[in-house]
Amino acid sequence: MNGMSNGFDDFYAIIPAGGTGTRLWPLSRESKPKFLFDLLGQGRTLIQTTFDRLAAICGIDHVCVSTGERHVAAVREQLPELSAEHIFAEPSPRDSTAAIALATAVLMRRHGDDIIVGSFAADHVIRGKLAFIEAVRQAVQTARVGYVTTIGIAASRPSTAFGYIHEGGSLAAQIPDAPDATLVERFVEKPNAVTAQAYLSTGEYRWNAGMFVMRASVLMDHLHKEKPRLARAIDAIADAIVDDDRAYEAAVETARAQGENPRESVHREDFRAHRDAAMAKHWPSIEKIAFDYAVAEPLSVEGGVAMIPGDFGWDDIGDFNSVAALLPSVDERNNKVLGSLDDVSTLDSAGDVIVAGGGRTIALLGVNDMVVVDTADALLVAPRARSQEVKAMVKHLAESGADELL
Repeated sequence: MNGMSNGFDDFYAIIPAGGTGTRLWPLSRESKPKFLFDLLGQGRTLIQTTFDRLAAICGIDHVCVSTGERHVAAVREQLPELSAEHIFAEPSPRDSTAAIALATAVLMRRHGDDIIVGSFAADHVIRGKLAFIEAVRQAVQTARVGYVTTIGIAASRPSTAFGYIHEGGSLAAQIPDAPDATLVERFVEKPNAVTAQAYLSTGEYRWNAGMFVMRASVLMDHLHKEKPRLARAIDAIADAIVDDDRAYEAAVETARAQGENPRESVHREDFRAHRDAAMAKHWPSIEKIAFDYAVAEPLSVEGGVAMIPGDFGWDDIGDFNSVAALLPSVDERNNKVLGSLDDVSTLDSAGDVIVAGGGRTIALLGVNDMVVVDTADALLVAPRARSQEVKAMVKHLAESGADELL
C-alpha cells in the first residue's frame, strides 16, 4: 500500500525507538529494549505493530525510525521493508527532542518545509484501528494550520503513572476538517493520587501519550528560537546526511551509466563520511531534553498546541501489571503467562504474572499476586503491587556493579 491518495500525502511518521524499559527488567535490557519484544504473544513485536499501524496510514516509504546505533541491526532485522535511509541512528541517547528534530530536519530537506511530521513511540499498544486513523487524520488537519497537535487518551482511571493534558476550548470553527480539535490549556506532570482523582472528576483532562503531529517548519522554527544551539547542531547533522544521500545517488547513477547493477556494486552504508564527521562533532554536546519540556509545554502557554481526543485503547506497557492486563488468563485463577505454557506449572496459585524465558520449568505453589520473570541469566520475583518499583531494582543492580545484567 502506498497510502498516497488518502489525504496523508504530506504526512511522515517518525518512530522514536529508545529507552530501556527498566520496569520490565530482566526481560527488557539496554541491549534489547522492550520495543523489540512481542509482549502480547501475537507474533509481532511492539515496533513491528507500530510500523504496521503507521504504514497503513501513510505508506511504507513515509515511515522512519530514530534509534540508538546499537539497535539498528535489530530494527533492520525486524523491519526489513524499512529502507536504510529511513533509519536515523544516534551514537548516544539525547532524549526525544533530538531524536524527533533530527528526523524532521532530514525529512524537510528531502521533501520540503511544509510537510507534516508525527511522532509515535515504538513501544505502545493501540487497539481500535479506525479510531486511531481518524485521530491521526484530524491531528494532521490541525497541524496544517500551524498547531503542534497532540492526541490525548481518555483517562480511564486516576493513574499516577502518566502526565495529563488539560483540555481547552474547541477549535472546530477554525478547523472544520478537525471537528474534535481543542486547544491545550497546559500539560501537567504525573500527579499524586488525590490530584489524579480531581483531574478525572472534571472531565477536562486526558492522558499524555507523547503523540505529537506538527508542520516540520513549525517545530524547527520553535527550536531555533528557544533552543538555538540544539537546532544548529541538528541542522549541521541533517545537512551532512543529505550530503551523503547525494554522494550515494551520484554513485548509483555512475554505476548505471557504466552498465553495472547498482544494487550489487553500490551500498548506502559505504556513504557515511559526512554524517559520521558531523555526528562526532555535534551530537555529544546536544542538550538532553524531552520533547514535552522543549516544545509542547512552552508552546501550550502561547496557545500553540492543540489536542485531538484519542478514543481508542492505549497502553504504554509501563510495567508487568500492564503486561498482565493485556494477556488472557491461562486458567480459572487468573494467572497470566508470557512465553511457553509448557514451562509453567501452578498449584494453589492465583493472580500471578509469569514470564517463562529461561527454558526451564517454573513451579509455583501457593504463590499469589506475584511477578515471576525467568530469563537465561536473571530471575525476578516481586509482588505485583510493586511492579512500578522494578526500576529501583535495576538501579540497585547498577550500583552493585552488575552491569552485565543491565
